[in-house]
Amino acid sequence: MLMNQTYQSMQGKICLVTGATSGIGNATALGLARQGATVVIVARNQAKGEAACAEIQKASGNPAVDVLLADLSSQASVQQLATTFLARYEHLHVLINNAGVFLTKRHLTVDGLEMTFAVNHLAPFLLTHLLLDRLKASIPARIVNVCSGAHYTAHMNLQDLQLRQGYNVWRAYAQSKLAMLLCSYKLARQLEGSGVTLNCLNPGFVFTNMGMTNVGPRAQMMAKAILSRLGASPEKGALTSLFLSMSREAELINGKYFDKLVMKRTSEDSYDLALQEQVWSESMRLVNLPMEAK
Repeated sequence: MLMNQTYQSMQGKICLVTGATSGIGNATALGLARQGATVVIVARNQAKGEAACAEIQKASGNPAVDVLLADLSSQASVQQLATTFLARYEHLHVLINNAGVFLTKRHLTVDGLEMTFAVNHLAPFLLTHLLLDRLKASIPARIVNVCSGAHYTAHMNLQDLQLRQGYNVWRAYAQSKLAMLLCSYKLARQLEGSGVTLNCLNPGFVFTNMGMTNVGPRAQMMAKAILSRLGASPEKGALTSLFLSMSREAELINGKYFDKLVMKRTSEDSYDLALQEQVWSESMRLVNLPMEAK
């Protein structure tokens, strides 16, 4: 059970959580709902989304849980998600970009982009920009980006962000999380004094279903048997997301990275201002946003 007594009431707050049908995202949504927040979960599959919504409502005793459908690998779907949310809700107090993929083979999205980079970085990058004005109109507001310690091993290859040459599952995942971190730091600077904060986190090694759809049934069984013993529970993995979303201590913290509730320094590459600008510019181009957009 999540430590819901630690946090202030979220009554009247509206929170959007991607990747919330299972794992860390689901545990995060439940923690927010238990504190009285209106929680909007994003799901790719309608049946799974509705089931998760009902489960969270029942477990939290909070009926204010909604589900919106989106395929985060499609930029048109991300755009529609933002449009639907903005039409339905007048405020947004917490945006948690939690969804992610870990793909053993290189896949392309409907937009012709490498799937891991598109879902793990470009989707939250685009969604955040589309919802930024609503966040600013709802201050105090918070953006929480679920990153990964994998970024420490990454080096951005600006000439091949789509990994056309020598795709490797770990390289793809690590690069996507470093890209998220680079752009998060730049956006956090832009948000200074706005009433909106942005922080990133590493939830630690958590046992979830991420990556399980890419392997056969037998391999899935073996992997689950091993990982369930080594990894932390989704409930523990969600604690840092909940801390950054709800705690009074995190209210004024901006542009930082937390590893299992502890503020830490990230890789040297992540603080490279020139690299931040380069990845930001390329990300803006890939999601078709004008460079002057804030």
